[in-house]
Amino acid sequence: MNRTVLIVDDETAIREMIVLALEMAGYETLEAADGIQAMRILQTQQPDLVLLDWMMPGASGLEVARKIRKDDNHKDVPIIMLTAKEDEDAKITGLSVVDDFITKPFSPRELVARLKAILRRTTPKGIEEAVEFGGVRLDPISQRAFIDTHEINLSPLEFRLLQTFMTHPNRAFSRTQLLDRVWGGDVYVEDRTVDVHIRRLRKALGEQETLIETVRGTGYRFNPPTPA
Repeated sequence: MNRTVLIVDDETAIREMIVLALEMAGYETLEAADGIQAMRILQTQQPDLVLLDWMMPGASGLEVARKIRKDDNHKDVPIIMLTAKEDEDAKITGLSVVDDFITKPFSPRELVARLKAILRRTTPKGIEEAVEFGGVRLDPISQRAFIDTHEINLSPLEFRLLQTFMTHPNRAFSRTQLLDRVWGGDVYVEDRTVDVHIRRLRKALGEQETLIETVRGTGYRFNPPTPA
């Protein structure tokens, strides 16, 4: 599965250069010319990383980054800030919000290398490598899940639901958040559909069904056992 990068920069030429470099490296891209457009895109999309220009008309890149960090659906997304700023104090301030800086001008090769490094560092298990909790193992490469050595029979939706939980252990998700992450923000599905698939997933997990906990008034949470 190709990774998706949201590029936020008010300069069309820079966006086009970045899009070309990233698509040649195998990434999918989304584009926004300012912070307002970026936040609108984030309402329906789940990029794997955000490339964000510091100096933009309206809201600065730092302001946009702070908004992203306050959004429950995107607060963990890695952010790389593109900046012409040389001021060290500004960068120190920014590093409390973003993951890395790239100073303009930069080469496409440097950009791709830095982006790959950030994604390697921030990608949770369960996205590119297997993850296991409480005897349940999920293999994202083969799109299969197991309890001990026995494969669990899951539909593609149920697999993505389990993957969402296992890549975010102990995090409570509302039904709306699960719909956005698993079904996609552009698909209309009733909230009760989540409950139906949770029941099916719990049934497939058998004795391990208690790993998926109902959070009253919120939704559901994957609650792995505490290591001994």
